[in-house]
Amino acid sequence: MKSKIVALSQNEEFTSLLKKKKISNKYISIFFGKLPTKNANKLNISFSVKKKIANAVKRNKVKRRLRSIFNEAVKHDSINLKNSYLVVSHRAMLNNDFKNIKETIFQDLNKILK
Repeated sequence: MKSKIVALSQNEEFTSLLKKKKISNKYISIFFGKLPTKNANKLNISFSVKKKIANAVKRNKVKRRLRSIFNEAVKHDSINLKNSYLVVSHRAMLNNDFKNIKETIFQDLNKILK
């Protein structure tokens, strides 16, 4: 069963998340916090990849990887659905193995849960 990802849509949601908690590694930065207007039964998340990183094909590849990782995190209950997330990727996402990226992100998600 694929989890339903609900994207953040309004500018106020992005700006309020940017002011809340942040955790980073060499692949991504995750901004997270509770937004009162969002549904707690679905994963409220948006992915951001800067144009400086690469062309559209590679940026979409990064987003597909991130969606896959976060869908798996929901299945393994290693993500808090009460929080909303903004994930900003870094250039290192392009050149590394999916397995390494996934392990690093799961470690950060476990830090968020604690």
